[in-house]
Formats: sequence, C-alpha cells, structure tokens
Amino acid sequence: MAAQARPIPAERSAAAPPPGADFRDEARQFVIFHLQEEMFAVALSEVQEIIRMPEIVRVPLSPPALEGLANLRGTVLPVVNLRDTFGFAQVLHDDATRVVVLDQGHPIGLVVDRMANVVTVDADRIERADTIRATVDTDLLTGMIKGHDGDSMVMILDAGRLVSREFEDIGGRAVSGGSEAAQVHRDRAEAVEATVDEDQLVSFEVAAQEYAFPIDQVQEIVQLPDRITHVPNTRSHVLGVITLRNRLLPLVSLREMFGLPAVELTEANKVVVVSLGDGATSVGVVMDSVKEVLRVGRDLVEPVPAMLGGGAQGGGELKSICRLEDGRRLVSILSAERMFNASEMRAVVSDAGGADMDGDGRIDRAGDLDDEEQFVVFRLMDEEYGVSIEAVQEIVRVPDELTRIPRTPAFIEGVINLRGVVLPVIDQRRRFGLAAAERNDRQRIMVFTIHGVQTGFIVDQVSEVMRIPAAAVRPAPDLSDEQKRMIRRVANLERQKRMILLLDVTQLLDLDEAGRMGTRH
Repeated sequence: MAAQARPIPAERSAAAPPPGADFRDEARQFVIFHLQEEMFAVALSEVQEIIRMPEIVRVPLSPPALEGLANLRGTVLPVVNLRDTFGFAQVLHDDATRVVVLDQGHPIGLVVDRMANVVTVDADRIERADTIRATVDTDLLTGMIKGHDGDSMVMILDAGRLVSREFEDIGGRAVSGGSEAAQVHRDRAEAVEATVDEDQLVSFEVAAQEYAFPIDQVQEIVQLPDRITHVPNTRSHVLGVITLRNRLLPLVSLREMFGLPAVELTEANKVVVVSLGDGATSVGVVMDSVKEVLRVGRDLVEPVPAMLGGGAQGGGELKSICRLEDGRRLVSILSAERMFNASEMRAVVSDAGGADMDGDGRIDRAGDLDDEEQFVVFRLMDEEYGVSIEAVQEIVRVPDELTRIPRTPAFIEGVINLRGVVLPVIDQRRRFGLAAAERNDRQRIMVFTIHGVQTGFIVDQVSEVMRIPAAAVRPAPDLSDEQKRMIRRVANLERQKRMILLLDVTQLLDLDEAGRMGTRH
C-alpha cells in the first residue's frame, strides 16, 4: 500500500524579471495542478511531496470528500477528493491522477486530475480573492495568479482553510468523567460475574466435524502462509514450520493427526495458534475453516465417554464434549496440552534452524506479548476492522430470520433468542451508512456488552484473531466527530499492505441509545 513518491519538478515557467529589478522578496513559488477545466495552485512551502494514487482504505462516518486513508511509508495519510470539495463531477482515477501531500502539522493528501508544473510568480501577478469572482467557492482561495495573456487565471488554494472546513465538526476529544468511568467499571464487573458459569470456545471444522479449543488456549487465528518449511524426521502430522512475525512456529495438520482423509491445502484453510501448558511454546494447527466463538453454559459440557478416553481415534486429545441445540450439535473440545508434547514441538523448531530460541531451547516470546494487542478482525464491504478480543462476548451465526419488534429504535435490525436472552441486533453496515448486503452464510453476529446492554452487530465476515504489535497501532486521524468517537486507532501493517480500522466497542452505542435498547444485565 506504500505510495510511490514523485519528485516535485524544479522547473520555473514564469517569465524572467526585467534587468535591474529585484523580486527576491516578492516572488513566491507555487505548485500548479488541473482539476476539471480549472487550474489551481498551492504554495510550494506547504507541499511535502507528490505521489501517485495509492491504495485507499475507506472510513465510515467520515466527511463526504474524504477518499479514505492511505499508507505513506508507515504514516496514515488522509486523502481528500478535491472534485467532491468543489462540487465537480466525479471521474475515474487514471495514470495522470496524483495526490498532492500537504504539511498541515500532519500530512494530508489532495487528489487532483493531473499536475502542471512549479512556477515562480511575481507579487504583482497575484490578486486577492476578495476582489475577484471565481467558478468555485472563494472562501477556499487566498487569491488568483494572473496569466501573462491577461485572461487566464490560476486559483490559489488556502490549504489550511480547506482542511479545517472539510473537518470542521472536529471538536475536542471527549474524556469520560468519573461517573461514566465508574459505570463502565461496574458494567465490566457485572459481565464477569455473569459469565463465571460459562466457557468460551473457538470452534472450527475438520472433515465436516466440529471441534473447539478453549479461548484461553487460542493466541490468534491467521491465514495459511504460502511457504511451509519441511522438517525431516518428524511425525507425519507435522507439516513443518512457518515464520510468524519473525518467529518459527511448528505447523501440524489436524486431519493427519486424527487419521482423516487428506485434502489439498488452499486459501480457505486457517491456522489456529494455540499455546501449550508451559506458556512458552506455541503450535499452529491447520483447520478446514473457523466457525465462530461460542459462549456455552458449563451444564452443556460433559466429560468424554469412557470408551473414548483411551486409544480410540482422537480420544486422548479430547477434553470434553459440548451438546448444543438440544443435542443435535456436538462440539468436541480439544486439549492442546494433551495433543502436543512441548519438548517435541520445540525440537521441531530447533531442527528447522532455531534462530529464535533461547539457551534452553524454548521459544523466546518474552517482551513481545507486552508490546502486542490481540484483536478479532472482521470485514465490512472491502475494509477490515478490529475490536479488542476482550470486548467480544461471543460470535454466532445470523439466523434465517430476525424477529422485528414494533416501536423499537430504527437502527435495530431485529432481535434473536440467544440461549433464553432476547438479544437486540444491529446491522453494522447500516450503522456506518454503508450499502446494504443480502444475508449470506459468511455473515456473523458479534456480541458485545455496551453500557451494560448485551447487543449483537452483524458483520460481513469474521476473518481472524491476530496479535498486532503496539508499534503498528497509531491514533486515527480526526475526520468527523462520530468517526473519532468510534474509530480512535488504526493498525498500519505496512509489510502486509493492510490497514485495519480499530473500533472502540464502548462507543458503538451512546448512553441514550443503550438505554433505548431495553434489557440491561
């Protein structure tokens, strides 16, 4: 996603001053560009660089003129479409499209149709904006550059005023007062108390069978990488090792381990990274697909039947069995400690090179975990969003029908019965003002507790659970009042060419909306 810089040309196109004249204190330099049929200028001193049109991440709840966010060599760059700002007709970007990056205390990009040149202009050729009429809003202009022919004009943009007007609804960032902070603390305490008799599981499928790991054993869920390094003299279910954030991770096939039919690995496969009992060793387990995060009552979890406790297929790895939907759905809960021998997994890594091992042959993860945060990543339209894994109560499928209740707030899509609790559900696309989507099997309901109210939000797809280094997380640009409340941070993963918008779950509903949702816990 990194943008390719284009050097600002050093040419001068203004006429040379007459002999004997000294314009050094009066002449000014401008960058000239085209927009529709007009020509505009910005002071060269305000221009940081000029780049080609980068890949853009769209941001909901932002001003209409905001094209989105781009990655500028590790910096999050807001990009504004000047055609939208001036009410010009929209056109497709092409090879001539450029982004003029301005320095306004922080970088901001302006999309223009094409570049013209850099000129040096004498003071007597500049006329103030308040003395002329233009085809665009003169509030955004500081003046006009008069052409040598006496007819042509180049409009000089007031970059600071343009930026402040586009984002004029940005106010001071709200800080929670003592009473609200206390209420948040009480809400969290109540949520913890309500879940002491429940377990959280990450469920997945292998050969059409459903399995799960306890969520406290799951570190993250990642895509299957293109490259797997084979390690000789290992068990058949050990596929090899992969590199995960500059560390070697042993990779195993659950199909092979359980003696299930082998299939070709594809992009649909997921790797569930689990930690073993020693807390220092991790293993990547290849699954056919990841289903959802379950919150289940402990009364639904039963010990493994005696006949499966010994040498039966997979029996030794089973921790317990969960019966859902009146017994029609069985989920086998696995134990990472029973499945893998920590010493054996460390030996696999050591045989593969062991560059990231300490003196005892243990994977050195100390320090990194303190500098990482864990997020559940989901998609809306073409963009990725993340929420702290601690905020996610559970993730469930969207039922075929949601019950619509009269006289409920318009933003509520309907309600569902979640184990005896009436759960209000909001369509996150509608919440963000995005285009509606037809219901499909990939959609999920992410359940959060906000201001004491348990609420579900429909998202297009839950893609993975991942750890993100703190160094990659930056404050989101302030683009609108509502956006800065909900999307406060951005994860800029430059190597992966990904930008993930990080949501503050507590801000998805304000106190008034939460009160109108109904049931409190």
